[in-house]
Amino acid sequence: MKQAVTIKDLERLADEARARVWDNAAAYGREPKIYMHWSAGHYDQCHDSYHVCITGGGEVYLMAPLYETTDGTWKRNSGAINVAINGCWDAGSNDLGSEPPTEVQLEALAQVVAAIANGLWLTIDKAHVMTHGEAANNEDGYYDAHQPYAWWNDSYGDGDTRGDLEYLGTPKSPCYNPHATDGSRGGDVLRGNANFYRDMWKIAEEVQEG
Repeated sequence: MKQAVTIKDLERLADEARARVWDNAAAYGREPKIYMHWSAGHYDQCHDSYHVCITGGGEVYLMAPLYETTDGTWKRNSGAINVAINGCWDAGSNDLGSEPPTEVQLEALAQVVAAIANGLWLTIDKAHVMTHGEAANNEDGYYDAHQPYAWWNDSYGDGDTRGDLEYLGTPKSPCYNPHATDGSRGGDVLRGNANFYRDMWKIAEEVQEG
């Protein structure tokens, strides 16, 4: 299943899936989550293992129905929705590879997260929206499937041992760098951007209704 969708489409689909998603998570004593991934591949390559894929130009593709939730990263949570931005197939330990995330791609990711969170009635915080690296580091508090994954430990400590989207720093970060110039981490930057869009949409709705 690969279907081009709009941000409004995603919010509607998430709204339709909300009851089932919450039920899936509740069966494990948890709440739904959105996991943000940085997939290996080229900008135009989408992967069936994610619910939503975002290409380098910011195009959004639905790869699986949102109600078909997974167990998430390393089976840490039932009811997870997985979103991926495509690129970085040759990223190394010191750079983002030949296809680093584009700014339009990161903006699309923020809007996708905001739309799905709206539909699912989720707070966009670290407990409900996290990067693959944060999830692999057990920051969702679920240790049943795996112990902390060594590659991504110390996400907010002094060590530089993290991977994935945490190394964005800022959307313009030219190389792997766990800290933005203002001290923000990748997950914090992405959640902040998603909350920005959510707030802007709410203001626009209020103006339209008023």
